[in-house]
Amino acid sequence: MNNKLYGNLIFELSKPGRKGYSLPKTDYQHTTCELPQQLRRTEDATLPECDELTVVRHYTNLSHNNFGVNDGFYPLGSCTMKYNPIINEELAAATNANKLHPAQSVHTTQGALSLYNQLAKMLANLTGLAEFTLNPCAGAHGELTGLMVIRAYHQSRGDNQRVKVLIPDSAHGTNPASAAVCGLEVIEVKSLADGTVDVEDLKTKLGDDIAAMMMTNPNTLGIFEKRIPEIAQLVHNCGGLMYYDGANLNPMLGVCRPGDMGFDVMHINLHKTFSTPHGGGGPGAGPVGVRKGLEQFLPTPRIVETKDGCGECFERHEGNYEQSLGSIGNYLGNFNVLVKAYAYILSLGNEHIKEVGPLSTLNANYIKDQLKDVYELPIDGHCMHEFVFDGLKDKSTGVTTMDVAKRLLDYGYHAPTIYFPLLFHESLMIEPTENESKDTLDQFIGVMRKIAEEAKNNPELVKTAPHSTPIGRVDDVEAAKHPITTYQQLINSNI
Repeated sequence: MNNKLYGNLIFELSKPGRKGYSLPKTDYQHTTCELPQQLRRTEDATLPECDELTVVRHYTNLSHNNFGVNDGFYPLGSCTMKYNPIINEELAAATNANKLHPAQSVHTTQGALSLYNQLAKMLANLTGLAEFTLNPCAGAHGELTGLMVIRAYHQSRGDNQRVKVLIPDSAHGTNPASAAVCGLEVIEVKSLADGTVDVEDLKTKLGDDIAAMMMTNPNTLGIFEKRIPEIAQLVHNCGGLMYYDGANLNPMLGVCRPGDMGFDVMHINLHKTFSTPHGGGGPGAGPVGVRKGLEQFLPTPRIVETKDGCGECFERHEGNYEQSLGSIGNYLGNFNVLVKAYAYILSLGNEHIKEVGPLSTLNANYIKDQLKDVYELPIDGHCMHEFVFDGLKDKSTGVTTMDVAKRLLDYGYHAPTIYFPLLFHESLMIEPTENESKDTLDQFIGVMRKIAEEAKNNPELVKTAPHSTPIGRVDDVEAAKHPITTYQQLINSNI
């Protein structure tokens, strides 16, 4: 193993008595800083002792093992890992943005509140809805908030029997989870062989107990739901509302708007569609939009635009919103993410944001058509921003989707999403986004074809991959059930 690249654990670099810092003497007497006895350690903390240069080199070398969109192609289907322009980071890191505190006086945060207000209006215009709240802090948080809006709407009319949510079997897993957390019952709707909603199956499940139908369009398979106007009319006729999962909004930009299709409520993953990459648990942002007539149910606080002698003024308003579902979290969402999305939209402008959908769709179809002779394509035809293979076409090799994903690491690519959606046994979901050039796509296609050739001529090479990473194939089940999270645990495990 190359220690320069991969290094040792920081504890293994530790030498007793070696220090990389010195603290200034305190100006306070020790008697005034006494910790209560119950809060004191009985023995020193087990911490590594290293000089500063060793620490800097150690963590710099570790960072080389991370993979992100700035390192290479990241074709992660469904999760949309899109390039985040440097200008976004610079603006979000600017002192007048990152030094703000949410508890500041309103008159000192007028710029931030104006940005919030403008971004909400931009999202409403892009989606065809009437009003947005930017308060939700993630996509699933947005889903829950949207469903709470729907419940508040039905309850305001005394329609309390509407406790069921229709969800296609191809949906993201967060859809049924969010519905369950909201106290609603999940009713699954089957898909047809072409991956779209089975409208006849849907008809059998409609009734006066339906609160809403949750849909992603294009769906999780990357297929556009062409019968969406009919589906929306069926749900509306039985008294339910239509909820749009914005996880796949990317290919819609510049092409069509959820509000125009008949959706009443939706959330947007700003950290997907508008370039603010997510991962490692955050940060995210899941703004929720509603059609006209549902604005009163949105959560508080809200930004209210007023006028004074100086012109426009913005207030953070709790108000008297009797029908509001109330607060869904402290303050006004993840401001840092909102700044990046705002910068991305302004950078593209009205004329160029219309190219996002068509380009992401073009890139996905190009990869699909170039690989479908060696990878199994269960649903042929035009896809949108992503598509799903069902593993290698030649099943006789015994090489699985997991093996292909691991072998991609040897070639410097992050793996696509694997084993999701659950409709296919060896799902491999690829999404290139609109940012990637044809050169990058051709290189990826070449590697995928080479892996297919290796699987045929030397399957063991693929089955034992990766070969060039810091560690080889791990036991996923053992790692999930018995993770080693401390240095002492590592020593005791005899690894």
